[in-house]
Formats: sequence, structure tokens, C-alpha cells
Amino acid sequence: MDESEDADGAPVDADGAAGDAEAAAGSADGAAEDPDESREDRKCDYCRLPIPEAPVTADHEGVTYHFCSAPCRETLLAEDRVFTEYHGGRRFDPGVSALRAGLPQGMPRNAVVLVSGQPGTRTEALHAEVVWRALQRGEPAVLVAFLDTPVSVVQEFVALGWNVLPYLASGQLRLLDCFSYRLDDPEGMTESMSDWNRHLHRVAAGSTTNIRDPSNPQAVLNGVEGCVDAATDVDAEEGVVVIDSLTEFGSLVQPVQGYDFVKDLRAAVAKSRGVPVFAGASRIDSGDAFPHDLGYIADGVIDLALSDDVVEDALMKRIRVRKMTGVFAIRRWVTYEFAEGRGLVATDSGDDAAESGEADDEAADDCAADVEAAAAGDDTTDEIEPASGDAPDGAAGPPGADTGADGGER
Repeated sequence: MDESEDADGAPVDADGAAGDAEAAAGSADGAAEDPDESREDRKCDYCRLPIPEAPVTADHEGVTYHFCSAPCRETLLAEDRVFTEYHGGRRFDPGVSALRAGLPQGMPRNAVVLVSGQPGTRTEALHAEVVWRALQRGEPAVLVAFLDTPVSVVQEFVALGWNVLPYLASGQLRLLDCFSYRLDDPEGMTESMSDWNRHLHRVAAGSTTNIRDPSNPQAVLNGVEGCVDAATDVDAEEGVVVIDSLTEFGSLVQPVQGYDFVKDLRAAVAKSRGVPVFAGASRIDSGDAFPHDLGYIADGVIDLALSDDVVEDALMKRIRVRKMTGVFAIRRWVTYEFAEGRGLVATDSGDDAAESGEADDEAADDCAADVEAAAAGDDTTDEIEPASGDAPDGAAGPPGADTGADGGER
């Protein structure tokens, strides 16, 4: 029996509410409101969105249930489950510890995120962790490799402490090989492999799609869509796509082809299928050539950089969420390191924490209050620049994270 919660937190039997809603469908519009709850706080008992106008209601065993519209009430009659949170199918926690300070509400599922990293920041570890966390949530993942062979990709996961062999064998993890076209004899290369690498090659082969000409953007796009459809249910709106290097892809095509590819990928995968895309971009200088000028297209931008300002005579790795539409985002640098089996882990609570003083502590408390208000408020809260460089203490975990692979339903 599927249940939700009514506006007061009481359980709602979906079948019971549906039956009574059917009986009340012709006469329940505009019924009296619950005197114990303000209209601003009331949410629809089906979709969980706020009710902006007079609610559509249905009575069940002396309890009045409220809907934001007649279609929600009618849909409940035909459905065997209700939503537990209105943004559950739209947001998710990517699972990367170093990102949680910047994304306390998680991130949208239908986002294309540009991961802009300097050499030495271990962007490949971030890509691998995004994939691994999706697999651990029971979601499928597609990794598009422009920089390595499938065997090298699997070796990278193993070196990071994550065994992806079971997921390759089951098809939950799929690889799109855009690198092996460079080899004169891709099939014959196994003869020179060690026994271990030959084993990895056999395991990965069943879940690998080869792109013979990665300079053809349509072939790459078709390959991505094919892998996503093979790994997911069409209506599931789950999973993740990771592209290791848009920089390498940009070296194979004309700039206008690169822009069109990203726009088409965003439309066909992120927006249509609800599958987030993380695309790597190596930054060697401060130039804004493709793909670093995609900020106006990308829904999110994550920066990884090296800094010698944190520790004297040492380069420290830092990560920052520069942009993330649709959710509360704290744009501040966080120092991180990679821990085997744990991924990217924040090593401090803010680069300027030691010098902040009481004034910054008060600003951090104010920012924490903003986080709490944003988490409880509208699903499309804009990005907010914190008053200081410190992260709010309450921003450790995303309160809006997805409740499961069923897209926020139960």
C-alpha cells in the first residue's frame, strides 16, 4: 500500500484517498481549508507542490485532503503511488563529499555540468567518483572516453579503490570508446596485453560501444543516446553521463560543431531524458576558447584549481561550484584531497577560516539561515552569494537529495 503525507504530516493511504477523491470529485472543489495551517505552508497531497490558490479537496474518513489542481486529484485516481517530495525527481546528491559544501540542496537531474580543471587537480578522479556514486545508488552510468582505452578506464577505477567489474558485466556501467580509433589494430592489441589486462578487456567488451569516427559529432551523440537507452528505462529519469574531455573532442571538430554537439546533448540527454551530464574541460591557461566559453549553455560549472595561497611552498587542490541553476549554490573555494575508496574529501571548512573572526562567524550563521530557508522554500531558488568566504555549518548534506531511484516516489 503506497502512502504519502498530508499537509499536517499524517499518512495518506493512496488507494483510500483515491477512492474517496473519486466520490468527492464532483462536489469537493473549494471546500473549507484547514484552520490549523496557512495556505502558504500547504502542499498538494499528490504532487507536493505548494498550493497557490484555493485548493481542490477530497474527504476521506473525516479528513480533508488538499490538491493544487483537479488534474492532481484525478491522477491520484489512476495512480498507485503519490509523490513524497515535489522536487524528489528533479534533484539528486552526486555523492561527492567535496561538493556538498557548495551544493547543500544537491543539483538538478536535468543539468549539463562543465567540470573545468587545471592539470594536477585529479579531474579524472572526480569523474570516476560521480560514476561510482551513481552505481552505488543503483543507477546506471555511461562514461564517454576520449582520452583512454576501455582497459585504461577500468584500471583507473581499480586504482582508486572501486571495483566496477560487476557493473560492467551486468551492463549497469557502459563505456563509449572514442579513443581506440587511433590504434592501427584495436582488435589485435589484446595479443600484447598481460593476462590481467586481457581479463579486464574481456569484462569491459560486452558493455563497450566503439565510435569509429569521433570527429563526427552526430556519431558521438548517437552513441551516447544509445548507451543511455540501453542502460536505463526510457521513463526512469535516472543515471548519469560523464564525458572525460570536451577539450579533446574540441580538437577533433570545428568550433561551431562543438557548440552544436553540446547543445544537442543537453537537449537530447539532460532535458529530454532527465539524465545529468558531467563534461570535463582541461584548463591550461586563462583563455576562453571551447569548451571554456560554454558557461552560457551549461547549467552548472565546477572549477578545480591549484593554489599556493593556502599553504606556503605547496600547491593545494581546491574545488568550487561557480554556477548551478535551479538550486541554492555557495560559490566558495574548498580545499580537498583524494582518499582511496572515499573519493574527493574536503580537508577544511574554508580557506580563510583561521582568519575569519567573529564577524565572519556571524555572516556564516546568516548564510546557514539562508540555506535552511532555501531548503524549505521554492524548488527553483536562485544562486546566493554568501556574505563571507566561509561555508555555513549547516550545509553538510543536501536536504533536497533524491529519495531513491524511483524519482522521489514511494
